[in-house]
Amino acid sequence: MGLIDDWAERHIQQAQQAGEFDALPGHGKPLQLDDDSAVPAELQDRKDALQLADLLKTLDEDDPLVAPLDARLWLLDMKLRQAGMSTGFLHQHYQRQLRARFIRSGRS
Repeated sequence: MGLIDDWAERHIQQAQQAGEFDALPGHGKPLQLDDDSAVPAELQDRKDALQLADLLKTLDEDDPLVAPLDARLWLLDMKLRQAGMSTGFLHQHYQRQLRARFIRSGRS
């Protein structure tokens, strides 16, 4: 976590310990998280792309699942860029693969 995340988490915990959340509506009841209709499609696409990228990191290059998953990731990448979102977070996988190939070939 970053510095701001740590700071926010600390303040949330302090407020929780002080009972500042106890009077909120729904206190003590389970959250209803099933309705994600208000979530923009781009955020769901970003989440899907991150999951695919993480999955691809775990697979060997010759795994038969790599090609279809890579194609799906490419489509999500295009959708996100068309929606104006940065997709640099997706390309770290390729950067690591290229770096590993250069190291294996002795061109570091």
